[in-house]
Amino acid sequence: MPRETMTGKERWLAVLTRQTPDRIPMDYWATPETTEKLCAFLGCDFEEACKRLHIDTPYTVSGRYVGPPMPEHQDVFGVRTRPVHYGSGVYWEAENAPLAAYTSVEEIEANYTWPNPDWWEYTHLPEEIKGKKNHIIRGGGSEPMLTYKQLRGEEQAFMDLLMYPEIVHYCLDKLFTLAYENTRRIFETIPGAVSITYVAEDLGGQDGLMYSPAQIHEFLLPWMKRMMDLTRQHGSFVFVHSDGAVRDILPDLLAIGMQVLNPIQWRCPGMDREGLKRDFGAKLIFHGAMDNQQTLPFGSVEEVRREVEENLAILGAGGGYILAPCHNIQPVTPPENIVAMYETGYDLGWI
Repeated sequence: MPRETMTGKERWLAVLTRQTPDRIPMDYWATPETTEKLCAFLGCDFEEACKRLHIDTPYTVSGRYVGPPMPEHQDVFGVRTRPVHYGSGVYWEAENAPLAAYTSVEEIEANYTWPNPDWWEYTHLPEEIKGKKNHIIRGGGSEPMLTYKQLRGEEQAFMDLLMYPEIVHYCLDKLFTLAYENTRRIFETIPGAVSITYVAEDLGGQDGLMYSPAQIHEFLLPWMKRMMDLTRQHGSFVFVHSDGAVRDILPDLLAIGMQVLNPIQWRCPGMDREGLKRDFGAKLIFHGAMDNQQTLPFGSVEEVRREVEENLAILGAGGGYILAPCHNIQPVTPPENIVAMYETGYDLGWI
């Protein structure tokens, strides 16, 4: 077995800058229940599990909330959440929509208080990252449409695109401005330290885009471009998370500054790995692609190993790939399959 010559940070940066790493870097996304099961299976804590499985986890930095006190299980936007049990785990889902009743921008302005960027402070960050020199640092970013859906309610948020576009523009501007300012303050507090920034929006469903291309261009891409410009100006790489079948919008995302695409749900229409690598591999770094809807939860260990091998051969050909699950691994996934994924990635991922 070859010997490692790079830290996790060096490995990530080699891929992101189109250099040659010692081996393919590997990332980890999972629910807390999944991580607990994995650690129990391995008989160790998560830090030790990452060492054993050779996982190159990023370290995430963020502002520290110092704003007005919030009620338990309520966020800064006034969205209350409650636990929803799905058998093997729990998700906290929104149970109210603070802006659902309003039909005009004027009503929102008269009745709702938006969070202030000054509700977060960042002075702790220089000290916090001192012991993380071997980790790639993730910080800042945005995903306002997700918050907008919680503020207005899922169904109303989609109807707003046609019925109340002025509300959509107004709210997304508020949300993007907050994300932009928080991200800028992180960059300026620890200059040069942040290497990846998530500019995320779930644009795709299982079969195609969730919004028309015209809606994506009108409501999302202009502000996403501003976020990407800010990110690249500060030396961080633009990491776009967008679930589902998003191939049709990839050229537009590349045009405004996307550099890394996650999660690569390759079973969705148009997302076949060969086509993505052929058409976008020269400009795009791929992150993910380990299927957690079929292969990881329901496949055999051998099927998991085979998918790792395929991903390395297809997406990793010539560089530009970081091995990871294509979203949070769920608790129904056998720990044996998780171990098989990382062990195979380590065995076969040497350059």
